[in-house]
Amino acid sequence: MTDTTLRKTIFLKAPRTLVWDYLTQPEHLAKWFHAPKAPLAQGETLEMYGTSSGDLLIWGKVIVADAPNTLEYTFTVGPMGDAVSTVKWTLTDVPGGTQLSLEHDGLPQGAEAFGLTLALDKGWDEHLMKMRGALHDDD
Repeated sequence: MTDTTLRKTIFLKAPRTLVWDYLTQPEHLAKWFHAPKAPLAQGETLEMYGTSSGDLLIWGKVIVADAPNTLEYTFTVGPMGDAVSTVKWTLTDVPGGTQLSLEHDGLPQGAEAFGLTLALDKGWDEHLMKMRGALHDDD
């Protein structure tokens, strides 16, 4: 069986330091994803809340927070049950901005879990487009 890993890469017209803030600071995360109550920091608990519902949607722990290069955290949502996956963000300077790469691995395996994989895949696409819109609107 192959490991299910979602990989995404986008290019943003913003410096890595600003993209980092969009990955770690509650006021920026709320613009494109879900809002934590505190900035994401290495070794801290990760709790992301729905921006309109206020419900806890994602939880885990921040494993690595190497600003403005790499952010990695464990990631669990209700439909995953007790399964724990890992989300890793890598920020790279490119001429004119930042390349942002996402790797989401450790997802539940098998045909019965494929619906969750599809939902997460679609969700990341939507969230990354929201991030691009929010960052580029800040110009």
